[in-house]
Amino acid sequence: MAFDTIIELKEASVFQKDILVLSNVTFSVDRGQFCYLIGRTGSGKSSLLKILYADLPMVDGYGRVAGTELYGIRDKEIPYLRRKIGIVFQDFQLLSDRSVRENLFFVMRATGWRDKIAMEERMVDVLEKVGLGTKAFKMPHELSGGEQQRVVIARSLINDPDVILADEPTGNLDPETSEGIIELMHEISTTGRAVLMATHDYSLFGKFPARILKCQGGKLAEEPYAVESDKNS
Repeated sequence: MAFDTIIELKEASVFQKDILVLSNVTFSVDRGQFCYLIGRTGSGKSSLLKILYADLPMVDGYGRVAGTELYGIRDKEIPYLRRKIGIVFQDFQLLSDRSVRENLFFVMRATGWRDKIAMEERMVDVLEKVGLGTKAFKMPHELSGGEQQRVVIARSLINDPDVILADEPTGNLDPETSEGIIELMHEISTTGRAVLMATHDYSLFGKFPARILKCQGGKLAEEPYAVESDKNS
């Protein structure tokens, strides 16, 4: 794998439960590259992302993410892989009984942070990066949907990951808010991180063009940068 290649899969299979949904998956994503991952519901997008962060096992082929081989990865190695990956979910998954600050501290403690001064500095840094520098002591219910998703993105940046994997991050947001989130994700890729984002929101492609990978007919294929809107995809 080339030094700048952060994600690489070769001839991999993707299953949903016991059903093969994608076969012979071969692609790579380099440092600083932003990619959309598209396809119909059930086409394998989320399952492919889960393989990349080792939530699903890789059953065949070759896979490497941020320097870690996926095939045969041991349970004790998975936490170290996930420190190199930032994951952004559609449904936020914030702790509702804790402030933004405590949500971020929870992740830090879980991934080995102990120095309270360093934790405070990192918390301030990532919140400023996502435009929420004044929101540290807000509770999640006091934030808009877009602000909550920005907290999730801040959380994903805590450990300075090599790659961001985002699964429908604008799925619960209005169009204007979605545009801000996509713009932020593009900005993150310019800092040298690879960003792979599953989405149904084709309306954003024109304003934020990027590489497109499509799950269709059991295969993963490259699409042209400009695609026509397809509400069924």
